Amino acid sequence: MKILLVDDHVLIREAMRGVLREIDPSAMIVEAQTARQADDLVKGDHDISLVLLDLRLPDRDGMEMLTALRKSHPSTAVVMLSAISDRDTVLRSLTAGAQGFIAKSATRDVLLGALRLIMAGGIYIPPEILGETAEASAPIASEHAKPTPSDLGLTGRQLDVLALMMQGKSNKLICRHLDLAEPTVKNHVSSILKALNVNNRTEAVLAVTAFGWDFPSSVR
Repeated sequence: MKILLVDDHVLIREAMRGVLREIDPSAMIVEAQTARQADDLVKGDHDISLVLLDLRLPDRDGMEMLTALRKSHPSTAVVMLSAISDRDTVLRSLTAGAQGFIAKSATRDVLLGALRLIMAGGIYIPPEILGETAEASAPIASEHAKPTPSDLGLTGRQLDVLALMMQGKSNKLICRHLDLAEPTVKNHVSSILKALNVNNRTEAVLAVTAFGWDFPSSVR
């Protein structure tokens, strides 16, 4: 696995490198201090499967770079790193296509757990943000009950689509992975959002994370 670590602070890179080595000693880690360096590395190497991206880089806004990466390399997972981890910033990152959001203030154990989840194909959302979102706006995430997929009437194929949505995959990538036509995937996504009582993919990810649903490893 090849990982690109983009952060202008050497101590942050050293800390993240140590955590990544602990999870996967065989991982190849390349580093960049600026967005320009990161762009050059990504353009010259199509084997990068994960990018850890600082939200605030000296030469470019990290959110802008995230959006560009999702367009140019849709199959590459991007995770945001930031000293700022308020609800709006986290949700903006997830909406833009981030595979997760990790606060730089997180403990080593939290970093390990978050990166293991992400490297296994999941999406990491800071628990405190998940709680804030549920309290703020999600009737589906009430404390009274946590429904199962069958309770909400989700079919097996819809769960396959949802599992890939949880990995941040676009409709086109879901089509390719499941060998489905794009209109079919769009219909499944619409049905999933309706069943979860949410308006978009970000809210769906938050809802499913709150429910604690597990997905089969075959849909990876």
